[in-house]
Amino acid sequence: MSKKKKTVWFEVQENETIEDCLNRMKEEGYTPMGRKEEPLFQKVDGEYVPVRQLIKFKGVLLDS
Repeated sequence: MSKKKKTVWFEVQENETIEDCLNRMKEEGYTPMGRKEEPLFQKVDGEYVPVRQLIKFKGVLLDS
């Protein structure tokens, strides 16, 4: 049996909602304890333009 990490960052994927990500965390045995957002940029014509917002949740392992 592999031992799970106590904290893991879960990123909301492009094809899922925030609720989908939170459900995925729960299925893997984690509960959200933090959230961070950061912009994702892409270089277009020599300038960096924002493409989308990356949302990540800090998941803490639930006690079994």
